[in-house]
Amino acid sequence: MKEQLSMRSQDLSEISGRRKHSSFCLPTPKAVWWFTVSGLDSTVSGYKLTCLVHGNAGNVAQGWRTDTYRAVASGAPDKIHVLAFDYRGFGYSSGSPTERGLIIDGVSLVKWVLEVAKIPPERIVLLGQSLGTAVATAVAEDFAVSSNIDFAGIVLVASFSDIPTLLLTYTIKGVIPILSPLRTYPSLQRFFSSKVLDIWSTATRIRNLIRSSRKINLSLLHAKNDVEISWSHTEKLFYVAANATSTGLTTIQIDSVKGHQDLGNGGFLDTWNADGMKKISKEVVKQGGK
Repeated sequence: MKEQLSMRSQDLSEISGRRKHSSFCLPTPKAVWWFTVSGLDSTVSGYKLTCLVHGNAGNVAQGWRTDTYRAVASGAPDKIHVLAFDYRGFGYSSGSPTERGLIIDGVSLVKWVLEVAKIPPERIVLLGQSLGTAVATAVAEDFAVSSNIDFAGIVLVASFSDIPTLLLTYTIKGVIPILSPLRTYPSLQRFFSSKVLDIWSTATRIRNLIRSSRKINLSLLHAKNDVEISWSHTEKLFYVAANATSTGLTTIQIDSVKGHQDLGNGGFLDTWNADGMKKISKEVVKQGGK
C-alpha cells in the first residue's frame, strides 16, 4: 500500500464547549489544531493510532517531523496511523504555552480521538518526545485518574524527571549550559531553580499514573549520546515506575528482579513486569541523541 500523508486543520473547541470551528489554515480565538493522519481507517483489523506529542522546538510541519511520522508508521503503514498536533502558541495554534495549557491541549486532543473519531483507548498509543514526554505523561495520568481509561501504550522518548532537575545538567545543543556552571554554588542553583514556574514533574506523575492504572504498557527510550537531556533521567523514571507497581522497593531490589538484555553496540534493554498487567521497559541506545 502506498503511504499517504495529508495535512489539514481541525479546531477542537467543541470538546471544551466553546465555539465549534473547522477550516483549513484559519486561526480562531480557540487554538487551531494542526495534525497529520496517514489514511486512518478504523475498520482495519489491528490498527493503532499513535498520538505524537512533539518537543519544544518547532511545530508539526518542521522539516524533520514528517520523517518522524513516516518512521512511526513505517512498520505497518496500513495499520499504524499518526496524529500530531501543535500546542497553543506553536505553529498555527493560538494562545500562549503554559504547563496547564499544554496539558489541556493534550487532553482535548485525546478526547477528540475518543469522542469524535470514535477510536477506543485500547487502540491508542501516546508517544511523547522531549517536552512532549511530560505532556503525554500528564495526559495519560489525567485519563487514568478521572476516567479509568488505560491506553494501548505510552512511549516516552528522551524524557526528564522535572524541569528544575533538568536545568542542573541541561545544555542548549550540547554547547550552552544553563545551571551546571553553578554546581559549586548549590545555594545559587536552588535559588534559580525555585524561580521556575512550570515544573513538569514527570516523576511524580508517572508514579501516580502507574498506581492509578489497571493495566499499562510504558516504554522509555533514550540515547546515551543525547547532549541536551541526560539518559540518567530515563534511568530514574524507570525505577520510579517499577517502584510504583509495589511498595518500598529499593533500586537494588528492582535490579535483582528486572529483566536485562545486552544489545551490544545497540545499547541495552531493561524490563519490569508486574503480574502481566503493568509492563515497563527502558531501552538505552548508544547513538541517536540530538
